[in-house]
Amino acid sequence: MVRRVIIAVLGPVTWHPPGVDHETWRAALVEDVVDLLATLNEVEPAIAATAGDRALAESVAWPSMPVYEVPDLSASAIFAAAAKDGFEQAATVAGDAPDVPGLLLGKLLRPLTTRPLAAAPADPGPGLLGLAARLPAPDWLPAVDLDSGSVAALRSAAPRAANVGVSPGWRRMRGPVDLATLNPAVEGWDTTRALLSAS
Repeated sequence: MVRRVIIAVLGPVTWHPPGVDHETWRAALVEDVVDLLATLNEVEPAIAATAGDRALAESVAWPSMPVYEVPDLSASAIFAAAAKDGFEQAATVAGDAPDVPGLLLGKLLRPLTTRPLAAAPADPGPGLLGLAARLPAPDWLPAVDLDSGSVAALRSAAPRAANVGVSPGWRRMRGPVDLATLNPAVEGWDTTRALLSAS
């Protein structure tokens, strides 16, 4: 069986709801993503963070969940850490998508059976929800992260556009418009839900 990992990326969060502490909001978002990853079948969960965020990453990690301390949050740096850990496929997912369905993350990995790279756009954009690669990652992978990347840029860098599979996108919590789309009837995102209820 192919060893696969899905990595929650603890990136910067530039917006938080009024009345909610910024760092508490950031922690709630990534904790919900991490909790989802820990329940998925046939993949291992992990977190990627820079040195300044290692303490936060470890505070939301489940027991024995790897925390990859990376020099930056580029896809290349994160995929290199996963490859060094022996994984054959890896996917990253933004740490500010607390209600992302697990099924979508499975669809992000699915194109890797026939393509070296797959991407899920942030919807609405800009940026990506996630990026997946066979490891080691292709040497044509541009220097992008989930905030700066796009399907168009990845396909432009690839030898052939078809080398980059595209899976369904999902929203990230980056403003009041995104917040308004959270559906209380949908299971999951418990920490974010509790924080919003308390405020």
